[in-house]
Amino acid sequence: MRTPDDLLNQFPRTLFIGGRWSDDPTTLEVINPATGRPLTSVADATPEQGIAALDAAVAAQASWAATEPRQRAEILRRAFDLVIERADDFALCMTLEMGKPLAESRGEVTYGAEFLRWFSEEAVRIEGRYSLAPSGGQRIITVRQPVGPVYAITPWNFPLAMATRKIGPALAAGCTVVIKPASQTPLTTMLFMTVLQEAGLPDGVVNCVTTGHSGDLSKAIIADPRLRKLTFTGSTEVGRVLLRQASGGILRTSMELGGNAPFVVLASADIDKAVTGAVQAKMRNIGEACTAANRFIVHESLVEDFSSRLADRLAAMRVGDGTADGVEVGPLINADAVDHIEELIKEAVGHGARVTTGGSRLTGGDYGDGFFLAPTVLTGVTPECRCFREEIFGPVAPVTSFSSLDEAVALANDTEFGLIGYVFGESLTEALTAAERIETGMIGLNSGVISNPAAPFGGVKASGLGREGSHEGLEEYLETKYIGLSLG
Repeated sequence: MRTPDDLLNQFPRTLFIGGRWSDDPTTLEVINPATGRPLTSVADATPEQGIAALDAAVAAQASWAATEPRQRAEILRRAFDLVIERADDFALCMTLEMGKPLAESRGEVTYGAEFLRWFSEEAVRIEGRYSLAPSGGQRIITVRQPVGPVYAITPWNFPLAMATRKIGPALAAGCTVVIKPASQTPLTTMLFMTVLQEAGLPDGVVNCVTTGHSGDLSKAIIADPRLRKLTFTGSTEVGRVLLRQASGGILRTSMELGGNAPFVVLASADIDKAVTGAVQAKMRNIGEACTAANRFIVHESLVEDFSSRLADRLAAMRVGDGTADGVEVGPLINADAVDHIEELIKEAVGHGARVTTGGSRLTGGDYGDGFFLAPTVLTGVTPECRCFREEIFGPVAPVTSFSSLDEAVALANDTEFGLIGYVFGESLTEALTAAERIETGMIGLNSGVISNPAAPFGGVKASGLGREGSHEGLEEYLETKYIGLSLG
């Protein structure tokens, strides 16, 4: 594996516009969360440079839309192959800038690359239809056309997968892209730009701008009437702001927003399966995932055993710098994240919850100035606690109990969010009933990890609009045009 310096010297850390790297100064620091110290720095784009990136995307739109689907597919497939070839580079890059352990980063490379392969296959399957109108006098023809230039805003927690999940379908559909990665984790997206270049993507089809002034830059791009699509993954709070801005141009929008996932353990659950699923659903990506289980709602007959076993599993997990061998839990993204979660824990304890493992930040020794928090289980948590109302985004598992299925469903649905939920139970009738009644866009049924590029990803209520991945993910980048044809 390369050293960090060798890795970062693979690409300029500036703006990628029109197929070229700019010569801007690199003034925006990227912090390594395992050390709390700067890793490197990147360019800090102005709103005017954001518009320059959109200029490039607009200039390339017509020719890219006219490019044969097979050619678009081959470029995406070559990009997939190159990402897999450079899996170690991508994994190290993500671990350095985001903190997740290398094993998880390698998993994200596999997951993220698969969006490129999946949408390379979908690019040649964009179909319309031809039919006779009911009146018999006309033929109905429908064709699918690219929406047009896309502005993609990606989060810091899955730096590769969120980029490929948006760029893959956009390119397959024939759309050009301006992508703005999160300021905390821009490096993985920059590395991906070099892959797209090598795969043969024409200049201007994908452009990348990094900035520490996201609001100003995004406002300028979204206000430009040439933009036709906005796709965003991030908090519901920011999503609401972007939706208001997008309304002015009547933009097509895809919003993958916050979550507050219930993890329901029914009376019929296999306790071993449930605990294993809980560890997967809670601790994937250090708990910094919108799909992370946020509230553990456990039948009263199982809650004590479940909580004890979950605490044992989390207490045994090794915390440390994600680049070190054997580390299972890396640092949180920044000091604010640690402060926020400590506040949630303190507030829950004030309401009578008990800390059965963890409960505080880890400092000194091997942890240095990094942003580490011990994996935590809270028992006796009541629904009014903030950790039950808010997205935790960290390695904390609050547990409460229920006595009836109706009570479990009511607790699960008592939130404005509706991204994903988890249900564990061996009674098929009870488990399916719970899965159908829980108000989320996705359900993991006896499974703690269900994200898959071939499946539609997205939520309901305040968790977003639209779907990413699968066939539905391509639909988000296509418009349907109807042509009425009269013969004779």
